[in-house]
Amino acid sequence: MTLTRRNFLTRSVIGATALTSIPAIASSCIASDTKTSNKKNSIFHKGDTILFQGDSITDAGRERKKELANNSRSFGSGYAFLAASSLLNEFPKKDLKIYNRGISGNKVYQLSDRWEKDCLDLKPDILSILIGVNDYWHFRNGKYNGTVEVYTNDYRKLLERTKKILPNVKLVICEPFYVLNTSAVDESWAKPMKEYQAAAHSIAKEFNTIWVPFQKVYDEAITYAPATYWTADGVHPAMPGAQLMAEAWLRAVE
Repeated sequence: MTLTRRNFLTRSVIGATALTSIPAIASSCIASDTKTSNKKNSIFHKGDTILFQGDSITDAGRERKKELANNSRSFGSGYAFLAASSLLNEFPKKDLKIYNRGISGNKVYQLSDRWEKDCLDLKPDILSILIGVNDYWHFRNGKYNGTVEVYTNDYRKLLERTKKILPNVKLVICEPFYVLNTSAVDESWAKPMKEYQAAAHSIAKEFNTIWVPFQKVYDEAITYAPATYWTADGVHPAMPGAQLMAEAWLRAVE
């Protein structure tokens, strides 16, 4: 396809508009009543360990052998890397130790299977979890027979187990999301995914966690640029989608 000067300028304007709007999109989607002016300073303390957990959206192509803290190769290229980089840049004197232990394809029960090594042994002070899309997607494609009830029960048990061992851990629950009009996601996703989202939100309220409304963020984002600008398949973020998610995460915890 020939990229004419007009097409190039049009795309550049769309891209620039979307990118310069990412902080505004994220801010507009995070409820103002969950924020306080000094919340970020109170959440992140000197020497804290922060852990990002989830599936491929969190994994983002990270290396899984050394799995080092504060290491770009151990973080991949997704929202967790961008959010962690921002925190390390903002708080150099806090000596934060940040890990990414997301694994592609994971469902809640698979988090549980590796929870000792990939969570409890790390003793995180702040634990962020994004899980749920595979619990539906793998059911949808016949690779898993779980239901939203299984998802809810498994998630609750995982957090109960975590709080029993780490009673002071601060929890961040991220909303599993889908974006329509993309290569993998169509209208048939909407109703079942809303059930998984409601379950995750209910769990977040039950455990009094910070909630990151990724669906709301993406719904707002597609008013600025087409869905495929943010995510090609409707699940895995493109570069601006990863930045969008990082901004939303940071706004939610600040």
